Amino acid sequence: MDKNDHDSAMLAEAGVETARRWRQRDLAVLWHPCTQMREHLHGGNDTGEDGLMPLLPIARGQGPWLIGRDGRRYLDAISSWWTNIFGHAEPRIAAAIAEQASTLEHVILAGCSHAPAVELAERLLAIAPREGKRAPLSKVFYADNGSAGVEVALKMAFHWFRNRGIEGRTRFIALEGGYHGETLGALAVGDIPLYRRVYAPLLAEALFAPSPDAYLCEPGETAADRARRAADALRELLERHAGEVCALILEPRLQCAGGMRMHDPLYLKLARELCDAHGVFLIADEIAAGFGRTGTMFACEQAGIAPDFLCLSKGLTGGSLPLAAVLTTDSVYEGFLDESREKAFLHSHSYTGNPLACAAALATLSIFEQDRVIVRNRATAERMAALAAPLREHRHVADVRQAGMVVAFELTRNGDKATPFEPARRIGLHAYRAALANGGASDGVLLRPLGDVLYWMPPYCIDEEALELLAATTVAAIDAAIDGAGQ
Repeated sequence: MDKNDHDSAMLAEAGVETARRWRQRDLAVLWHPCTQMREHLHGGNDTGEDGLMPLLPIARGQGPWLIGRDGRRYLDAISSWWTNIFGHAEPRIAAAIAEQASTLEHVILAGCSHAPAVELAERLLAIAPREGKRAPLSKVFYADNGSAGVEVALKMAFHWFRNRGIEGRTRFIALEGGYHGETLGALAVGDIPLYRRVYAPLLAEALFAPSPDAYLCEPGETAADRARRAADALRELLERHAGEVCALILEPRLQCAGGMRMHDPLYLKLARELCDAHGVFLIADEIAAGFGRTGTMFACEQAGIAPDFLCLSKGLTGGSLPLAAVLTTDSVYEGFLDESREKAFLHSHSYTGNPLACAAALATLSIFEQDRVIVRNRATAERMAALAAPLREHRHVADVRQAGMVVAFELTRNGDKATPFEPARRIGLHAYRAALANGGASDGVLLRPLGDVLYWMPPYCIDEEALELLAATTVAAIDAAIDGAGQ
């Protein structure tokens, strides 16, 4: 071993030790979200470095990369829970936050106003989806995160009918396989048993309509056919519960947490028509799908429709700070104008309309304009499609699906939709671990699976070299997972 190799080995060893110590500090004090903490532990105790679920001590981020305390780089292929759209440490967003922090970090938004909140509302309304002669989205209510934004929309929809003296409109329709957050109202309109089963006794009873998920197509059926069939079922549900429903909530084009399920835009058009026919509000949860993810600024645009409530978060600040915005119409807003405070919308969060977060969001919208992001994304999406295409022939891949900058791979035994892998084999988790390790290479890939669904949802700044790494690592991770778990 020459001196350079020796020095590199010493640095790597020091980095591993630094990471190990950090894991010890972390596990001594932190309870991580969406995690069975037992999986982070080694033999039920200390470091966690050999636990079932690796714990990555991250020191910093740069572009699409996360850099660990051990010196390794990890390609952030899931945009840090679908939030980071322009890459980590984006200098224009950082500068906007710093500038705002030097003038006003926060002020109560009840009874006060500030420029970032007003300017952001103006710019969001200017780019919101529009539909023919339908009244445009014209008012913005801020919240702290996506789940809180969904709570706002649900409460507004119910309260609007109550303010009009219509007492029977107390129920919501949501889609099977949908997800809208973890707070109790949002969880009530979600349909992922892993998240809601334990809390079912605490939840309001929603109605669930069949998902238009194209993966559920019958033999010979197209995605549009599936959308029509799901819309027919929605029509029957609305008719069966006439006068009971205040709103339909759905994720346009992309049901993320449910397994990156994708549907034809036709369903959105048909759902909009059915909501109008039955006097029901349409709530579009674009928390994950919005801001360019699916090929247009907002997924609703692909169906040419506008919702009554548009819920936004995640990419709204470029992934830098928590913020949500709920856009709605003058008709909804005016339904709360009254001398009675009981008819006012008294929902609030301490950090509603936080100036720092609003400044980050304004910088995000400026980047979309300056960098022609949507156009560039379409070219990147084409390259992602080409790199994903070989996986269609993989023995254990049942489906490769794509919506803009999102590509998902459904892993099943022998590629048969009817024979998924046994959950106990945890194929997705094994693939996740293999992608992080990447055969001991200096660069790993962060692919956090949804069960046995792997997916790509990278920051928009990802380049060709990183895309090729992502594709090659995904193939190797799938092979390693299936070999490691046994056939």
